[in-house]
Amino acid sequence: MSIENLKSALPEYAKDQKLNLGALTRTTELNEEQLWGALLASAAATRNDTVISEIAEEAQEHLSEEAINAAYGAATVMAMNNVAYRAKGWLGDDYAQVKFGLRMNFISKPGVEDATFELWNIAVSAINGCEHCLGAHTQKISDAGVTKEQIWEAIKVASVIQAVAQAVQIEAAR
Repeated sequence: MSIENLKSALPEYAKDQKLNLGALTRTTELNEEQLWGALLASAAATRNDTVISEIAEEAQEHLSEEAINAAYGAATVMAMNNVAYRAKGWLGDDYAQVKFGLRMNFISKPGVEDATFELWNIAVSAINGCEHCLGAHTQKISDAGVTKEQIWEAIKVASVIQAVAQAVQIEAAR
């Protein structure tokens, strides 16, 4: 199992992440598709080849091909949006009315339920540090009935996957 490969690759200083990773894969807050899509989208957002390939291998056992594409779509469209929305925010009011001008058609038909896709967007936005996107996507799915616990679980997934990727990268560089 690929999550097991990642856990066994973690050094002693990342023992907490090993435990967190194990606990998250047994979550009761997210359904299987929500969890594995959040894991995969988060892995893609880390840009760490090892983490992406290990999680992708196991995600194939839990996700349809459409869901896998949607998770990667969340990672890529949010990579673009997170940069653009952060920049608009930093540039201030002078840029508030500037036309966005970027294509993001994938968001309208991701191939999974909207709330599930939005959870993945939240996870990626948390990794990428975009306050605007994190807030906007959280508001959208809160209004649709997704609980704070489910949203926080997706953020926890992102947090742990980012920490695992960092430990893997540290070890590769040592």
